[in-house]
Amino acid sequence: MPLLEVDNLSMSFADKQLYADASFQLNKGEHMGVVGQNGVGKSTLIKIITGQELPVTGSVKWQNKARVGYLDQYADIPEGMTLIAFLHTAYADLYEMNDRMTALYTEYAEKMDDKLLERAGRLQEQLDARNFYDVETEIERVISGLGLDDIGRDHEVAKMSGGQRSKIILAKLLLENNDVILLDEPTNYLDVTHIAWLEDYLNGFEGAALIVSHDYDFLQNVTNCIINVAFGRITKYRGNFKQAMRQREEREKAQQREFDKQQVVIEKAERFIRKNKAGSKSTMAKSREKMLNRMDRVDPPSTNIQAHFDFPYQDTGSQNALVVDQLSVGYDRPLLKPVTFSVTTNQKVGLTGFNGVGKSTLIKSILGLIKAKGGEAHFSPSAKISYFSQDLVWDNDHQTPLQIIQAKYEKLPQKAIRTKLSKCGLDSANAMKPIGELSGGEQTKVKLAMMEFEPANFLIMDEPTNHLDDETKQALKNAIGSFPGNAIIVSHEASFYTGLVDKILNVEKLSLKNSAN
Repeated sequence: MPLLEVDNLSMSFADKQLYADASFQLNKGEHMGVVGQNGVGKSTLIKIITGQELPVTGSVKWQNKARVGYLDQYADIPEGMTLIAFLHTAYADLYEMNDRMTALYTEYAEKMDDKLLERAGRLQEQLDARNFYDVETEIERVISGLGLDDIGRDHEVAKMSGGQRSKIILAKLLLENNDVILLDEPTNYLDVTHIAWLEDYLNGFEGAALIVSHDYDFLQNVTNCIINVAFGRITKYRGNFKQAMRQREEREKAQQREFDKQQVVIEKAERFIRKNKAGSKSTMAKSREKMLNRMDRVDPPSTNIQAHFDFPYQDTGSQNALVVDQLSVGYDRPLLKPVTFSVTTNQKVGLTGFNGVGKSTLIKSILGLIKAKGGEAHFSPSAKISYFSQDLVWDNDHQTPLQIIQAKYEKLPQKAIRTKLSKCGLDSANAMKPIGELSGGEQTKVKLAMMEFEPANFLIMDEPTNHLDDETKQALKNAIGSFPGNAIIVSHEASFYTGLVDKILNVEKLSLKNSAN
């Protein structure tokens, strides 16, 4: 029996159908990648599987007593709980069992009742069988692997950034050692080193996994089957990501051949019907009409929505677009050594380094959004900056993309806004949907579309590829590459900034932690 069986699943929102009569199974030992363009319903599928959403039709059946863990980025965490205390909750049942055992031994010491000793002994055996005495070692292994020691074990979860919070929720999920783990974009807040650690962990994980990700290199390294969500269908392919995509391509080519072959038959029949409907061969014409009506039509392979970006440019005559001189950044304490670098005319710079080292803080300090702890950052007087923040935070989650842009640019006609959103890969239905109901990729497209309404000569983009599908990433890379002005790009995806930037500044090498030794 499969661990998970999804049967005849149909789901739609308003006038948009995500899938119709879709079925697939997740079997023991399968590490299944979930791929598809932004907005096709990948995250909705996870919500249906976890019971957060109800489908229009169909069923979701888990194997009896299967332990399922879900990477819930919005998990309710008690106020005041620290990182280390939160990770210990992964073993709450074992700690409770240990407390019961300790209480039994204490009671036995007072009463000398052998039955108490026997009960305590049984609990001791269960704790041994579940490796309770290695729990602290395992917690430290995951803390180190995901770079959580940089956050601090006593750091309160409530005071963490969204990225830090996501990392500790992922850590707890891995520690729970469930039969099945469901991961929705697990690499979004991880740097290259920690992604590599997670790959090793998953490859050693004997349970099943369902992984939604737009990081195709990651999927290639951790999956042995793929489901592709596209155009109302969910199709399962065997093998890793590249093998699955080759199968998909072959399937689409075969479908195209069947479509072309059938179209020849249809066109020939329709010509005969038009020519003979009223003549002596009218009976034969009617017969062919019935044949066409009964025909099971082959759909042509649909093409993905193509996004296109074009950031308007405003010329500048300055030779030094940005000068950063001994800039010290941080909150309670400095995160980096004083930073000094410059960006000259039309130069594009990449910022790299592990998450939490201070890349976003450095960007915000340069922009003046966070007060620097020392030093200076000066843009050219003619610099016109367009900034993309990785945070998907909106003043009102109930406003539609159309309303959000209209409120900022009151004189813009709705048609111009709709056209821009469409070019960025957001269809008319999603343009009229509350922004809070859109996927992360769709919300990112709205933010990118907003950058296209004001000319600039300096793009600053903080993790713009989070949530984006591969086609959209490529379109964004092309747009930044063709932009005549400057750009600073923060990205954990080396493939994105490779061939795009003129120089790379590794912020990790500037961290105080590394420089202190």
